[in-house]
Amino acid sequence: MTTDEPVPVYLDCDTGIDDVLAIAYLLGRPDVRLAGIGTVSGNIDARTAALNTLRVLDLFRAPDVPVASGGCDFLTRRYDGAPAVHGTDGIGDVGLPESARALSDQSSVEMLLDLARRHPGRLRVLAIGPLTNLAQALRQDPDLAQLVRDVTVMGGAFLVGGNITPHAEANVYNDPEAAAVVFDAPWEVTVVPIDVARDHRFEQADLTGLAGSASAAVRTVASMLDVYADFYDGVYGRRLAVLYDPLAAAVLSGDLVVTRDLVGPVTVTTGDGAERGRTTTPEALEHAETASRPSHRVVLAVEPGFAPQLVAALQSLGEP
Repeated sequence: MTTDEPVPVYLDCDTGIDDVLAIAYLLGRPDVRLAGIGTVSGNIDARTAALNTLRVLDLFRAPDVPVASGGCDFLTRRYDGAPAVHGTDGIGDVGLPESARALSDQSSVEMLLDLARRHPGRLRVLAIGPLTNLAQALRQDPDLAQLVRDVTVMGGAFLVGGNITPHAEANVYNDPEAAAVVFDAPWEVTVVPIDVARDHRFEQADLTGLAGSASAAVRTVASMLDVYADFYDGVYGRRLAVLYDPLAAAVLSGDLVVTRDLVGPVTVTTGDGAERGRTTTPEALEHAETASRPSHRVVLAVEPGFAPQLVAALQSLGEP
């Protein structure tokens, strides 16, 4: 995307390791202005995620970006922690110092609504954690859907198995009730599910290259990725890092050509059954309900080569 003025983006995240990569990617985009970051519970609880975000902004010597914390719990369930994929602090236990930056007095929901009203028709939303904040904002002000330019969501598993259950991806599984609210709203949503994200990874050579960077910030990110790679070694039998969240950031920015997609309403299975968190579209499930529901775009494949692009973005942002 090319504009004379950077496009305002609200990032809703649960700042873990791949969220750090997404933040870095967005900070390096001259055509994007991070107008605000709100956090949600997922990889870690929302408040810790917010404090992590402040530390990460310091790490990258970022300009002032307002950061707000969401509530701890999901719409219908209490947050009770997450598997140790991202380290006990959510960002690889690398010991980032406490930030002198202060959290916003607003909540994540208040920040999203405020930014949408200040930038009507221009604000873009990138949601890379559970969709609790977005659902709460829609419930508080249904007009939000008309104020926001578009929404990009990292979440869901459509034609492949999930990463938290055989049917469900983690972000949607954590709060499917919220996801259902978001996908039923009349706004333009692009979904970046694990169907496409699993195909884009840092392999060991990428991790080694980042660890040898001349930039202390990049080496710190590499140390975070060590924890991530250790987890994926147990999944894939080799050290790697799946690039879930930064891939969604690159789709939002228009840096990747989509080569395969589904277009239609998105249905989310809610409740406590075995298929909790399952996401489907009419093409993925023929009997999915379609009447009078908004249509969204589900990205299933993009052009190859994102991993080296992300490495270059990190190295550029982290130059000493």
